[in-house]
Amino acid sequence: MASPASHAPASSAPSTAERIRSACARGGEAMVAIDGLDPTPTPVHHLLDDGSFAITVPVDGMLTATVVAAGHAGVQAVLELTDYAPLPLREPVRSLVWIQGRLRDVPLASVPELLDLIAREDPNPVLLQVDSGQDRTTAATDTRYALMRLEIESVVVADATGAESVAVGALLGARPDPFCAMESSWLQHLDSAHRDVVDRLAVRLPAALRRGRVRPLGLDRYGVQLRVEGDNGDHDVRLPFASPVDDVTGLSRAIRVLMGCPFLNGLRARGV
Repeated sequence: MASPASHAPASSAPSTAERIRSACARGGEAMVAIDGLDPTPTPVHHLLDDGSFAITVPVDGMLTATVVAAGHAGVQAVLELTDYAPLPLREPVRSLVWIQGRLRDVPLASVPELLDLIAREDPNPVLLQVDSGQDRTTAATDTRYALMRLEIESVVVADATGAESVAVGALLGARPDPFCAMESSWLQHLDSAHRDVVDRLAVRLPAALRRGRVRPLGLDRYGVQLRVEGDNGDHDVRLPFASPVDDVTGLSRAIRVLMGCPFLNGLRARGV
């Protein structure tokens, strides 16, 4: 991961708990690991209101067999979430999140209700492939999944600024960023079709960093992040908005302010 070029005040950046919630909502890559087995991909990893994660793992895998055999005692496990940048960068990982806890199999009788609960917030198609004891029409090549629950004991996130632990209560009290679902497509479009906007934002960088290759790295209600890929390494810089924004109209205006655009309301200046 790149090193940070500057540190924004806490009020101008999302909290660590907010960043974790946004990473979960984006549905990035996740693996679950237990002692003695290779890490297993989990396409669904949903934080529940009781402070546990509902996850899916292949029903015929060794991890499922191990957890089922452990019964109510469960097994110690670590869920690793990887938050990738939406653009192809030299260092694509923006952050890593490790959730440690006790992993238990969800009783088959409780699976349908839990699936419905998850689907209301995250209608992931993989949920249709979860073994729920009910007849479901799936292709013969579809992987079948078991639903499990990871009871959280600790949460640690690592990024360019270092590593930090997060209390479960803080995680439950935080909410995903309102723009996390659109972030990837927005940044990809910005990089490919609006390099002029990136160039104008780059003017705000420290002079020493302007000689590197500037790419959009992140977007949230607090500001924009840029990645500078230079000969002396990669550096991340946050350009904070004057105040947090909550909708697309506010976001558009805040970005125009960062660009130094005189037409903050989308109107042409008098006499132009």
